[in-house]
Amino acid sequence: MDYTSFFLDLAKYIIAGTVVAAIANWMFWPKYNSHTFRLKMLDNKQADGKELLPLRFQAYERLILLIERINPVNMVVRLHDAGLSAADFQQLLVSEIRVEFQHNVTQQLYVSDTAWVIARQLKDKTVALIRNAADSLPASATAKELSKILLSHLAEMDEDPYEIALRAIKNELVG
Repeated sequence: MDYTSFFLDLAKYIIAGTVVAAIANWMFWPKYNSHTFRLKMLDNKQADGKELLPLRFQAYERLILLIERINPVNMVVRLHDAGLSAADFQQLLVSEIRVEFQHNVTQQLYVSDTAWVIARQLKDKTVALIRNAADSLPASATAKELSKILLSHLAEMDEDPYEIALRAIKNELVG
């Protein structure tokens, strides 16, 4: 047996195998690397989702709290001051709504556009309701009279807009 021809044949097979492996690596590496990149991106997205989910729930909670706090029924009970005139009480109510809304404005980052539009429109309609109620009273009216007018306007509505907004936001969160 000739050892030199054996080693030459062995060297040929090793070189040929290495060339084939190098070409295969060169051809398939971008696909493999891209697949690995996609897996890493998916893992990162899932990790971000796990971090964002509690923030989203908290934002929806804050939105529900905002709706409850700007509901005139709750505001009248919370802010009523018998010594105020209707005009002063109107200013207090509108100011309270604006402060509540501004306090929660960053929640729009975590809730859907629909949920945020619902909250913003409800805020605008509540301010309009308060202004309309105050405009229907004489200049000498008291906070108590404004409260009565507000509550009677809400009672005359077919459906409570605050309950509708709460249901819509809850459905938005669940759906």
